[in-house]
Amino acid sequence: MNGRAVRLGLGLVTLALMLVALYMVFVYVPTEADQGIVQRIFYFHVPCAWVAFASFALVAIAGIFYLWLGQQVWDDLGYAAAETGMVFCTLVLVTGSIWAKPIWGAWWTWDSRLTTTLILWLLYGGYLVLRAMVGDSEQGARFGAVVGIVAAIDVPIVIVSVRLWRTIHPAVLVTRQGGHGLEDPRMVATLLVSLAAFTALFIWILCLRFVTLRMHTRLTREKSMDNLSYLFAAYAIIFAVIFGYVLFIWRRQVALEAELRAMEARMRALTETAGAARKAESRAGS
Repeated sequence: MNGRAVRLGLGLVTLALMLVALYMVFVYVPTEADQGIVQRIFYFHVPCAWVAFASFALVAIAGIFYLWLGQQVWDDLGYAAAETGMVFCTLVLVTGSIWAKPIWGAWWTWDSRLTTTLILWLLYGGYLVLRAMVGDSEQGARFGAVVGIVAAIDVPIVIVSVRLWRTIHPAVLVTRQGGHGLEDPRMVATLLVSLAAFTALFIWILCLRFVTLRMHTRLTREKSMDNLSYLFAAYAIIFAVIFGYVLFIWRRQVALEAELRAMEARMRALTETAGAARKAESRAGS
């Protein structure tokens, strides 16, 4: 089975899981008593956060392996994971703001969970800006790996922020008392299906982007080989022209030397003839 068939199968599985998740979110799961229907955003918000954290963790792991082994495949994997993670981290901030407006009465508040998530988004946004500025250089890939590893430190800080600082953000999955806020089993089932659907979506998107980057790397390498052939061709032409010119000068020099020797020989012959004629005249006069 080739890679295209695997990606197609994964896409179909993702589609099926998403349809089931949508049905459970809008039909199956009961409406939460306090927040009402807007609480259903939770079943998209939390999976997006999980996928974003998984993406950034993968960036750090790929960065470590790239710095250790120096293989381009790890850099491509980290780059693809960073881009995918930024998409889902952006969705976390957007869905969180939409959820916050009817519940908190504000689109945004500098809550510890929100602030640390925004810092995470800015860190990996800086990672992508750095990669875009340095291009495909090896030094840029190393800088990106270091940034990706350091930025991942914020992921556990975001997770435990509701326990470290006072916050109005709900601790739904694990409350401060050690339990969880999903009392109805249907809520737990819906969350698990949504997590599975978004995880499959993440893997599918990551595979697509990773394959794209691998193709780009291969194309860049082949272009480099083509450029190398152009370089060899240029040097071959240069040396051919120089050699041809040197050969032309040498042959011209040899021809001129031969012509000069012939001329000197004629001059000597004329001189000897003139000398012999003067001697003959001298003997005849005496």
